[in-house]
Amino acid sequence: MGLAAYTDFSRAEWARLRAATPLTLSESELAELVGQNEPLSLDEVVEVYLPLSRLLNLHFTATHQLVRVTDRFLGQTLPPSPYLLGVAGSVAVGKSTTARVLRALLARWPDHPRVDLVTTDGFLYPNRVLEARGLLARKGFPESYDLRRLVRFVAELKAGADEVVAPVYSHLVYDVIPGETQRIRRPDILILEGLNVLAGDQRRPDDTTRPFVSDYFDFSIYVDAEESLIREWFLQRFERLRETAFRDPQSYFRKYSELSGAEAQAFASRIWTEINGANLRDNILPTRERAQLILEKGPAHRVERVRLRKR
Repeated sequence: MGLAAYTDFSRAEWARLRAATPLTLSESELAELVGQNEPLSLDEVVEVYLPLSRLLNLHFTATHQLVRVTDRFLGQTLPPSPYLLGVAGSVAVGKSTTARVLRALLARWPDHPRVDLVTTDGFLYPNRVLEARGLLARKGFPESYDLRRLVRFVAELKAGADEVVAPVYSHLVYDVIPGETQRIRRPDILILEGLNVLAGDQRRPDDTTRPFVSDYFDFSIYVDAEESLIREWFLQRFERLRETAFRDPQSYFRKYSELSGAEAQAFASRIWTEINGANLRDNILPTRERAQLILEKGPAHRVERVRLRKR
């Protein structure tokens, strides 16, 4: 299935689908949600994210109506399972900001006030395991995740467990934090954000019956842009982090804050070429057409086109 399976909307066309959805975020609240080097204006929220929140609200309502139909057929009433929304895309494309903004907007709808956000970073194997397997330089590639644990997490969530637990990752120390967890207690909506959450075409021979994380999604979004733009955003973000977070004495990347500007750019370019760019081309981009909706960005992280799957 290619992009012909999608209906394309210009930004102006998409903005009109907002209808009467009210703006519920202030400038100060938005500022707290935006990531490093990812400018996002209230205009973007109004023209792109409010229509999207309206679509997701309608989809949430329809999904729960279908559950009630099944309950009526079976003659039983079970608590609805959380609505699971997947958000995928490359490093530095802005998917984390997209997920945070959607969480804030969706939680302001009266139909689903309890919205949680989990990132798949916590399901990376700890650095000691990656080192032992020779995978530390491939962190973020599919094989660097504990996929069995991640699938078990979403399966228990969708099965209606009273509480599910996700591990927590620290970008400061560049590792999973031992013993620290995020407890999720029956949210109305859970947003699962990560690089490879839409993967669904590779299984090991001994895993022929194992489901994919994407099998559990009620809706999925891919944040897209040309690789040349994403690469530039990654380099800009690296420079910004070198001047801020990398200077923290606890930072795993502390040594990179002492590089010269030229050395830092050369290092970041190599990281993009050997790791992030390769992962994008080989593993992340091939999953784009599995998404129900694609947000296509142009320069300055501005969404310029929205693609919605026709069926």
